[in-house]
Amino acid sequence: MSKPLIAVTMGDPAGVGPEICLQLLANEEVCAIATPVIFGDARLLARCARQTGLPAPKRILSEIEWAEKCGQIDEPAVLDLFGFDAADFEPGKVSAKTGAAGFRYVEKSIEAALAKQVAAVATAPLNKEALHAAGITYPGHTEMFAEKMAAKRSCMTFFSPEMVCSLVTVHIGYQDVVPALTKERILDVIELTAESVQRVKGKRPRIAVCGLNPHAGEHGLFGRGEEERFVVPAIEAAKAKGITIEGPLPPDTAFIPARRRAVDAYVCLYHDQALIPLKALAFDTAVNTTLGLPVPRTSVDHGTACDIAWQGKANGSSLVEAVKLAAKMAS
Repeated sequence: MSKPLIAVTMGDPAGVGPEICLQLLANEEVCAIATPVIFGDARLLARCARQTGLPAPKRILSEIEWAEKCGQIDEPAVLDLFGFDAADFEPGKVSAKTGAAGFRYVEKSIEAALAKQVAAVATAPLNKEALHAAGITYPGHTEMFAEKMAAKRSCMTFFSPEMVCSLVTVHIGYQDVVPALTKERILDVIELTAESVQRVKGKRPRIAVCGLNPHAGEHGLFGRGEEERFVVPAIEAAKAKGITIEGPLPPDTAFIPARRRAVDAYVCLYHDQALIPLKALAFDTAVNTTLGLPVPRTSVDHGTACDIAWQGKANGSSLVEAVKLAAKMAS
């Protein structure tokens, strides 16, 4: 069986994206199961390779060659989306120029995915400050992919060996979390999570839903009845659909070792409820995915790390895991 072709966006040029993409191209384990193609800038990657001592890309594709031969690509390559001056920028310093370049790589990967030129997309990190400087107001990759792929419903989910977590709300402030919670939204995330975990793990998953308030509201003592108004009705609806599920669980004990052993995936109501335990337990191995898209999309679980960019210090293991998961989801 042929290996899936995976588009890998290079991320913000000023961050660690170029460095971890170079590591990926040289990773034999990844290249044995998938064919990664970096959507980025060949000259910039060549400069990064010289500066970090990493191997330079061996195969460079123009956009014309990609359009003609993408179905025949069987070796790691770089799709050269020419348009960024590799010499005239400072690594580690974000700008409108780097934000616009990173966004272009994502746009091109989405076009390739929708045209069925690639089986999945994996993304290196973008910098929100650089995006906003370029006039791009998306909060992150998740919202970009959901809108441009016209997903009727979607959610951010993190896979790791330690735990799987899906988020009901993502990049919003705490004061905006409760207004964004509805039974329907929570149920959508539960269903998307159950479907994807069953596909990846090959078994009917056990789902746990966290409460919003301390002690999951303590039967109305804390909060304003959010658990009773939104969370419990969504859980009951999921049970009626045959999903194995429990909750709402008190968030402070939801992630203890015994509970993690009994749960295949968590549904969390806001960003840090999931990301704090996840990054404490699986910072280098967690993979960010967007569920509900017509094409699998995965991503690293870290930022641009501009403080160590282009210094040969970046750990590319999260991108490796992201491509491996993308290949598995695509097949």
